[in-house]
Amino acid sequence: MAFPDIIADLKAAAPETRGRLLANQSLAEFTWFRVGGPAQVLFTPADEDDLAYFLAHLDAAIPVTVIGVGSNLIVRDGGIAGVVIRLAPKGFGAVSVNGDVIEAGAAALDKRVATVAGEAGLAGLEFMVGIPGSVGGALRMNAGAHGRETKDALVSARAVTRRGEKITIDNAGMGFSYRKSTVPTDHIFTAGLYRGTPEAKDAIAARMAEVTAHREAAQPIREKTGGSTFKNPPGNSAWKVVDAAGCRGLIVGGAQVSEMHCNFLINRGNATAADIENLGEEVRRRVREHSGVALEWEIKRIGEAKR
Repeated sequence: MAFPDIIADLKAAAPETRGRLLANQSLAEFTWFRVGGPAQVLFTPADEDDLAYFLAHLDAAIPVTVIGVGSNLIVRDGGIAGVVIRLAPKGFGAVSVNGDVIEAGAAALDKRVATVAGEAGLAGLEFMVGIPGSVGGALRMNAGAHGRETKDALVSARAVTRRGEKITIDNAGMGFSYRKSTVPTDHIFTAGLYRGTPEAKDAIAARMAEVTAHREAAQPIREKTGGSTFKNPPGNSAWKVVDAAGCRGLIVGGAQVSEMHCNFLINRGNATAADIENLGEEVRRRVREHSGVALEWEIKRIGEAKR
């Protein structure tokens, strides 16, 4: 399907916009599952000022959706109406160190943040090597791995509101809990500041290598996947209840529960977004029927079903 082209209206309302505006741009290429429909408008801002200017001049009635590197995301086959904002590495991917503080743009990969910190002799961010995504997504969902979470290292985050205001939010203001932040969803994170602890670089590198080796051995990272599918139930592991319900290797259309790690769904090559989402719902149904556990999605699902 194709959405009405509204780019001329957007440019008329915000003529000094420097970023790129594309009509009916497929989003499949921007997600790790490689599925999904188009964005009515895909906006890639040049930098934080450009993002703030564009939002300040955008009609409040036009919906805004933000995507990062698309790792923990399903875009439904019907696409997304309104403006989809994608923060690209060119404008939002810088990572720098000042003393014991690491500043990272929202488009910087989490593993790069860990690497830069380690090279600077700053410990405490090694866990980020095991997170398949970018800083913006990690801030939004308090991403974590190997016993640590974003909240354990974050000092503050920068964001732009739907009205185009640039703000700073400290750690306490993020409202972090397990895989969640209470920051309003119409606030777009643009950067995060993290604090590390000085330590020998060799020791940090060894721990990062251990995290990387564990991930490569236990997770289907070379498949078209979206990372961990479901949140861990209280006192349990999602993969364990999925496995116990007999869902390892389960197939719906072109989607499959990974044989390697059954909290991962994979695109076998010809899956639609609907296949992947339907598979996830079937897994949830079987787990609920088998053990009474109500699994919650960790992967974000956005957009409209194909009509």
